[in-house]
Amino acid sequence: MRRRTLLAGIAGSVGVAGLAGGVTAGATPAFAGSRRVLHVRPGDSVQAAVDAVDGPGRTIVVHPGTYREVVQVPADKQELTVCGATRDPRDAVIVYDNANGTPKPDGSGTHGTAGSATFTSAAPGLTVRDLTLANDWLRAEHPDITGTQAVAAYTYGDRTHFENVRLLAHQDTLFVETTALTAFDRQYFHRCYIEGDVDFVFGRATAVFEECHFHTLQRDVDFTPKGMVFAPSTARANPRGILAVRSRITSGAEDRAYKLARPWVPTYETTAWPSLVVRDTRIGPGIDPVAPYTNMREAYPWQTMRFREYRNSGPGAEITVLENRPQMTSVEAELHTKRTYLGDWRPRA
Repeated sequence: MRRRTLLAGIAGSVGVAGLAGGVTAGATPAFAGSRRVLHVRPGDSVQAAVDAVDGPGRTIVVHPGTYREVVQVPADKQELTVCGATRDPRDAVIVYDNANGTPKPDGSGTHGTAGSATFTSAAPGLTVRDLTLANDWLRAEHPDITGTQAVAAYTYGDRTHFENVRLLAHQDTLFVETTALTAFDRQYFHRCYIEGDVDFVFGRATAVFEECHFHTLQRDVDFTPKGMVFAPSTARANPRGILAVRSRITSGAEDRAYKLARPWVPTYETTAWPSLVVRDTRIGPGIDPVAPYTNMREAYPWQTMRFREYRNSGPGAEITVLENRPQMTSVEAELHTKRTYLGDWRPRA
């Protein structure tokens, strides 16, 4: 399914033409009260609202519409909340279409993976609620570009909280990163919908996904695996990486076409020791149950990584070859919970 058609389907009354054109970025947002709340409506710019934030604890309310722009939240916009005006995340969509290999407008090179993100935040204490963040760049429309990573959201601030957010892209949808190799920044995703195809949840953050829905897309290729859901790159010193708990994994592709995960050991960070725990989660038939993990590079086999499962269900969780599905004991599972991962931070749902 083509991205623009899909986005039009989730954006309420916003049609395909609205997504292609978007809003005119740069318009000044409206303020309320003492500038603690900023309202963004069609014709306004979300980035302009971010730029206007003048202190910690501010809120940006995004009203229904499609906002075609890149949004970057710098580290000094602390404790910021960006939320949709309604409870339905389909009503307010922030979308753009840069990819890793997309040339920068100034001719200085290409965007790179991180630079392709539609939404980027380095701000500690960020909360995003009731929104859709999307990257609708399509491989088929750009056969000349080989850097096909196209990120919807790139987050690397501690205490980042996404609540009821839809994250839509294909390759590298959600980049959960940290501010530094030695920083174990925490991120919490609750009741979010995340879709993609290749490595679409990846990075080195301590990231908890609770009651989330991961969906693998149909992909027009004649090989399998068509992609992987997770690609953690956890720092070796970090005892906790990505945790998915009480979630579900579905697929728009044929049965067994996807892997659950592969380890990412970046060339710039070869000491990484990827960590992934998937527990109490329903895994649909789109995931290969016999061999759910694979390698990104043979030099870093997945068997040497911190990949574990616990009490998963569904056809994609069936244990047929035990050594291919490392299981935790109940004692080990007590160390891999939302509370142990987030520590003294208690995000409010």
